Amino acid sequence: MSPTGPVVSDFPVPSAGHVTFLGAGPGDPGLLTLRAVEALASADVLVAEPDVLDVVRCHARAGVSTPEMTVVDTASTPAGVPVLRDAANLVMEAAKGGRRVVRAVSGDPGLDGETGAEMLACAAAGVPFEVVPGIANAVGVPAYAGVPLRDAQGADVRFVDARTASDRCWSEVGASDATAVVSTSLDSVAAAAGELVSAGRKPDTPLTVTLAGTTTRQRTWTATLGTIAQVLKQAKVLPSPDGHLPVIAVVGERSSAAQRDQLAWFESKPLFGWKVLVPRTKEQAASLSDQLRSYGAVPHEVPTIAVEPPRTPQQMERAVKGLVTGRYEWIAFTSVNAVKAVREKFEEYGLDARAFAGIKVAAVGEQTGAALVDFGVKPDLMPSGEQSAAGLLEDWPPYDPVFDPIDRVFLPRADIATETLVAGLIELGWEVDDVTAYRTVRASPPPADTREAIKSGGFDAVLFTSSSTVRNLVGIAGKPHNVTVIACIGPATAKTAEEHGLRVDVLSPEPSVHKLAQALADFGAQRRDAAKEAGDPVTRPSERRPGARRRRSTT
Repeated sequence: MSPTGPVVSDFPVPSAGHVTFLGAGPGDPGLLTLRAVEALASADVLVAEPDVLDVVRCHARAGVSTPEMTVVDTASTPAGVPVLRDAANLVMEAAKGGRRVVRAVSGDPGLDGETGAEMLACAAAGVPFEVVPGIANAVGVPAYAGVPLRDAQGADVRFVDARTASDRCWSEVGASDATAVVSTSLDSVAAAAGELVSAGRKPDTPLTVTLAGTTTRQRTWTATLGTIAQVLKQAKVLPSPDGHLPVIAVVGERSSAAQRDQLAWFESKPLFGWKVLVPRTKEQAASLSDQLRSYGAVPHEVPTIAVEPPRTPQQMERAVKGLVTGRYEWIAFTSVNAVKAVREKFEEYGLDARAFAGIKVAAVGEQTGAALVDFGVKPDLMPSGEQSAAGLLEDWPPYDPVFDPIDRVFLPRADIATETLVAGLIELGWEVDDVTAYRTVRASPPPADTREAIKSGGFDAVLFTSSSTVRNLVGIAGKPHNVTVIACIGPATAKTAEEHGLRVDVLSPEPSVHKLAQALADFGAQRRDAAKEAGDPVTRPSERRPGARRRRSTT
């Protein structure tokens, strides 16, 4: 039965445009709501300040318009805080043109965004709009700083914006014992603390101040209302050209140093704030970078290898056609790039995973196996031990003319692959079509600032996932500084690193990129625990003095 009425969806297409006022949260991209992601995916125009734009743009569709909020006044504003073009004009301009607009703000639109006037403008013009709440800065930042705003005993919580707070507001908050969450700037924290003391709060009332909350740049200082100015000065935080940056200060007993030491879960992540170099192809680096972020690291992907098609595609074309015509008993994949190369040929010929019917499939490595499963193919054979060509050979069955109607194996590989697998298969009685499925070439050098950071110790760690990543990174960017933690996926890669004059600190227990990332996280946790036990401040490797000794880890 066909429908007789209009189709109703979450995002009906309006004739006069539509505006979504969207809260992007305090800064962590993972705090976007599901509804926010849905709204962004359907936007025609995305209006947001630069810091918010970086959080939300990845969820918008390709081709979304992002009009720049240009500076209109620099003469009468504090350094570094220019007045931007009125966002309301951009929003109304696009909405009246019949376009779907997302107006993204930091935190929550109702508490942080000051978008009330823009909503009223939409209402007055008859432009339909909706509000997608976000996690407010004053709620999300204390949670990431390990400062609960309420507990089982309960307490009043007062939110204060120091920029607009009246004398009456300060007096009311100062005269109470409520937990006060103060939105202010770094160089105005001491003044806000003074207002509360003048209004009746005791100078020894605990206070936390958090900068860049919910991001891997987060920093939190614990003090009291009476000592916060001295604490920031001793930490060499102030005076600073960054004094205008926003912070969230929490005033009350729940900000005590003893309690925060137990609850500071975010800043206690094993690689918190570590800048980690990931020298792989961009496609291969994605899942590794996600894992590093889960440990609190800031991954920086630098492609060292570019993958290109073979110079002569005829051999690959014949082999793929041979898969369909029954030429092979086995196909063996030793890399994600090999899977990708065969898949692209399949798509070129209008084939899909069904063409593997009747063919046994082998794979080396969890990533290669996952790429096959994504293609719709479950590997028949993966190494039970070492995830390498040698490990695969240990489990590969010898050719048996009784059970194997065909004696040929298709091996799509890189042009620089070793002969270990081919020689081993021949020894087991198999015929091998060793086909160049793709070429690996050295990538272009990274930007000058990245090269300088590599050589000067700007990175805390670098992950080497193969010998070629060592050779290529050193070739295109130079040798990492001696304070940088060097982590290698296996003994062969470690040997290559040492041959290039690098001191290996972390060795993965298994040849797996995820085990390598875990090993680096374990190293970071051990390093953090050692500093705390010694009564030393927890620092990142890049903050250590050049030439300091480093412990070797094989965990």
